[in-house]
Amino acid sequence: MLNIRLQRVGRKNDSSYRLVLINSKYAAKSGKAIEILGSVDFRKKTMDKESFKADKIKAFIKNGAQVSPTVHNLFVDAGILEGKKKNVLPKKTPVKKAEPKK
Repeated sequence: MLNIRLQRVGRKNDSSYRLVLINSKYAAKSGKAIEILGSVDFRKKTMDKESFKADKIKAFIKNGAQVSPTVHNLFVDAGILEGKKKNVLPKKTPVKKAEPKK
């Protein structure tokens, strides 16, 4: 199965990420990416839609490639995918409702 996920590149304490299409049995660090689909730098305030290959991304998703939750949220922000964002943080404890003061 193919996954579209982030691959960390850059120096120590100066990270940036590649958007890669990779086989799910390989780790992202292995460098065995089938295709590089773009790049992301989270330190920048604005997201460049031009940094993604939108036509190839849509074609791979249409052919059955899975998207990681973080990448799904990036695509929703960039306008490549439609829909709601996914919660990528684990649920630790449910939020308690505030009790009314007596």
